[in-house]
Amino acid sequence: MITDANQIDSAYFWLNEPSFVIKEKTLKITTSPQTDFWQRTHYGFERDNGHCLLTKVGYDFSLSVKTRFTAKTQYDQCGLIVRIDAENWIKTSTEYETAGHSRLGSVVTNLGYSDWAMIDINTPITEMWYRIQKNRNDYLIEYSYDGSAWKQLRITHLHREYDKLDAGIYACSPMDGSFDCEFSDYGLTKSSW
Repeated sequence: MITDANQIDSAYFWLNEPSFVIKEKTLKITTSPQTDFWQRTHYGFERDNGHCLLTKVGYDFSLSVKTRFTAKTQYDQCGLIVRIDAENWIKTSTEYETAGHSRLGSVVTNLGYSDWAMIDINTPITEMWYRIQKNRNDYLIEYSYDGSAWKQLRITHLHREYDKLDAGIYACSPMDGSFDCEFSDYGLTKSSW
């Protein structure tokens, strides 16, 4: 994703480009307010304007990244995303809730409807690793506090058929604020799952 020259690799492209800087192979993003990825379920709205840095992938892969974040407003989030289109995608992150707790989880959107699976964690956590592994249309979503010991969040499926999809990092701030987050130790390799 980031080259040795501290540039974005030419195989990657922005969806809804944010304010960003690159330093020491770390991508630092400042999100824009009222940005999100969600489709219809329960809340009724459709939003597809979060920030993503993506690449096209046509094989079974393992995608991972380390995030650092200083969330300020409810639902501030950053992590990994895989995406066929606006109505078929997966994201995983920690979503800020209050000064006391946040929600570690994932959203899977199939055929225009999102779901949200999560567990509560302490808000003072400001660093997390995420990994998504693909096996055909099935996906294993994991997290880690150190990048070595991985824990499963869920196994899920994308229903729509595709030859290639977009994979990479994302960040957004669904409410009226914005926040700063960092992405480092990014990896995109063949899946071992």
